[in-house]
Amino acid sequence: MKRSFPLFLSLFALALVGCGEESDDLPVDGRDFDGVSYSDPAPYTGRVIDGYLSNARVWLDLDGDSQFTPGPLTVELESGTLVTLASGEPTALSGEDGVFVLDIGELLSDPAEAPDLDPRDYPLFAMALPGKTVEQRRNGDQTIEDAYMMSAPPGVRNITPLSTLVRYRRLAGASPLVSGTGSANDSLGSINLLSDYILAGDERAHAYARAFARFMASQFPFSEALAASDADGTERILSPRAAYLLGLSLVQNAGELVGLVDDAASQGGYENVDVAALDFPEVPLELADPLLLTVQQVYAHPENGGLPENRSNLQVSAELHFDYSPDGRLMSVSANGCMMPAMPEMARLINVGGQMAALGVQWLPSISLSLHSRTAYEEEGSAVDERLTFDWEEQRAYFETATSCQEGLADGSALGGPAEITYAWVMTDGQVSELSAVSGLETRTLAPDYTNSAVDPDATDPSPVFNGYRLQVNGVEEVVLSPSGGVSTCVLDEGVKAANHAVSAIQPYSFDAPGAPAGFESLQLEMDTRGDFFRLLRYTFADPVSAGLDHVTANGGFDWTLYYAPQGAPDYVGEQPDLITDAYLTKVRTLASCGREFEDVPSSIFGRVDYGYQRLSEYLTGLVE
Repeated sequence: MKRSFPLFLSLFALALVGCGEESDDLPVDGRDFDGVSYSDPAPYTGRVIDGYLSNARVWLDLDGDSQFTPGPLTVELESGTLVTLASGEPTALSGEDGVFVLDIGELLSDPAEAPDLDPRDYPLFAMALPGKTVEQRRNGDQTIEDAYMMSAPPGVRNITPLSTLVRYRRLAGASPLVSGTGSANDSLGSINLLSDYILAGDERAHAYARAFARFMASQFPFSEALAASDADGTERILSPRAAYLLGLSLVQNAGELVGLVDDAASQGGYENVDVAALDFPEVPLELADPLLLTVQQVYAHPENGGLPENRSNLQVSAELHFDYSPDGRLMSVSANGCMMPAMPEMARLINVGGQMAALGVQWLPSISLSLHSRTAYEEEGSAVDERLTFDWEEQRAYFETATSCQEGLADGSALGGPAEITYAWVMTDGQVSELSAVSGLETRTLAPDYTNSAVDPDATDPSPVFNGYRLQVNGVEEVVLSPSGGVSTCVLDEGVKAANHAVSAIQPYSFDAPGAPAGFESLQLEMDTRGDFFRLLRYTFADPVSAGLDHVTANGGFDWTLYYAPQGAPDYVGEQPDLITDAYLTKVRTLASCGREFEDVPSSIFGRVDYGYQRLSEYLTGLVE
């Protein structure tokens, strides 16, 4: 087996350079200060500590995947030289007082062929095994009930919850922990995070470590393999990204955990803190680490005064940023400029509990064509002009604006105070049955109709990418979108099979609304359903308000045409093939045949939206101070 460092781990490793915080200069901290040369096959020893942990699986992570890798393992050095280890990564079970001894004989090479692998260049990992690992405590040994994993930076041989924090803070590029800041992290900055705190008698560090261990165990995913009677900790149960997300979560929540311990210690000392009685935060994680939509760049301001405009002559009118919780749930959308929240798209997101990645096609476009959007975007002093915030527990969402873009809403000077629009929804059988939007001017009520919904049949948790609905305004029905049949596939035209975009399926529907153009009773949804695709390519809708703006020339109807990364392109993601790259708002085109190659990007448009994505781990790393 040949293993190279994953790209994202290699990038994170850059954060290790120049990091000198976390009390690296304190003595007796488990690092190699003795100057021992490992040119001789001496064992590599250290300790596993929460309290001292025996029967914990320890390994030296040579390939950077955060899991034990058996042999034969081929490691590629920076020079390009390949070194093969017949037994895989050095590993052992810890013994009494948490001591482990790793045989590093295979890390030695013939000097004529390759340099030795220095164990101090690689991080250590330790897995606490449920029902097997034993913690030495003052009141007697106790068997660990829940699994958790710890790590230590390269060269550090005490593997503890505190060393785990140090390692992942460095990987995340966090700023140094410095005492005297007045924050909860102030307590961490004043202790040696890499020491054997039991040997040193540091009760405060031990209390923090116990709290961190409990938190890590609460987040570690249950594994049948790890819980089996014959499990020994060599089971591969986490991806590298999942392991990083677990460590990152400790980094993000350490301050709160320390604060809880400090408060409890004020009543009777750190040695008496009952960690099990503390009210820890519950932080769900999405360990699949999906790509999530994090930014939309909107181009809808015409250089020459009117729309439609040549796409090269459109200026940025807004930028939208999407914010997430650690489990990948959308928490808010913030706009520099103006946004146009679409109730059907909100209902689609609500149907998957806010989990953006579960949508497949993430956040269908909806934009404001108001000229005020560019004005707000260029205005200095505030990077957020509008915000849509979700309260998932209360089944509410709130829209705030400080712009003049939204018709019928008061123009404010800053965000804050009562929301201009309050959304509320009702769930029936796990789906939205009603979504209301209440403002000071009107009440809009959306009632989705899931009959003949366009649903990806291969999706694990299918959610309609397109469905019907009825929209009432102040109790009067204004819009009815009705699919008149299911999605039907067709035979592709000759030579179309390998096209980047092909119309391989259609669905007929009608759009009935005041001001809708003639012919809207016979519209057609166009899709690309080849292979793993379930891509919405084109849909038509009526928007008389936008069409009625003075600088817009339109008959009341518009098309959205959507484009995706071609298979094999650098931005194509096999497990998420339906991510929009760019979308164009155009005039309504006449119905065209199914089976054809989808049209190239249009030149005359009302607006364009560029989509930007990040892995959840990358997004969360960006939140670390």
